[in-house]
Amino acid sequence: LRRGQKTANSLFGNEASVLVGDFIYSRAFQMMVSVNQMKVMEVLADATNVIAEGEVLQLLNCHDPEVDESRYLQVIRYKTAKLFESATRLAGILAEVPLPVEEHLATFGGELGTAFQIIDDVLDYSGQLEDLGKNLGDDLAEGKATLPVIRALQTAAPAQADLLRNAIEQGGGSSLEAVARIIRDSGALAYARQRALQFSQSALVHLNQALPPSSYRDALAQLTLLAVERTR
Repeated sequence: LRRGQKTANSLFGNEASVLVGDFIYSRAFQMMVSVNQMKVMEVLADATNVIAEGEVLQLLNCHDPEVDESRYLQVIRYKTAKLFESATRLAGILAEVPLPVEEHLATFGGELGTAFQIIDDVLDYSGQLEDLGKNLGDDLAEGKATLPVIRALQTAAPAQADLLRNAIEQGGGSSLEAVARIIRDSGALAYARQRALQFSQSALVHLNQALPPSSYRDALAQLTLLAVERTR
């Protein structure tokens, strides 16, 4: 399950899911080539490399309770945000906009992606305590310190901080309910949502600098708000 929805793997099995993933990946390459623009290839090649680097950084951060907000955000920028940034930059390239506009579009995407991922990490601890399990706390079970955990570590009482540190070091699946209560009581979820809102607002600033008023800009602005207001 992923946020209450069955995954492709659970519905169709490993083999079919992997084959479809391979098809989508190869189809993406066909689309890249069909555009016949080297700059498009450069952006996507760079994005693929940076995302892989982000995965390595995330692995290095696992089971490390000393991971702070800056290290957490670096992983997001290299992974989720880079994907969003590349998509919005490519829109500018294909539309042949001036370079300053392209940069605003790219920054818009990066800030939007950062906000989206922070909220994704908030949702990991936002369900009902009785529902904690596969859908909630997955990152903590793998020893990943996301922003709600990082913030809670900064504000929790010493005994609670020790429990959080141990959960990160050992993988907190068995203590997930206690960890979730500490995070909620600490105000860490509200803090993380506020940080996501700040990135969302920054994204809107760059969007407004990149595009003139239109229904299309309004739709992108609405998408930016949806990224921080979503509940799943």
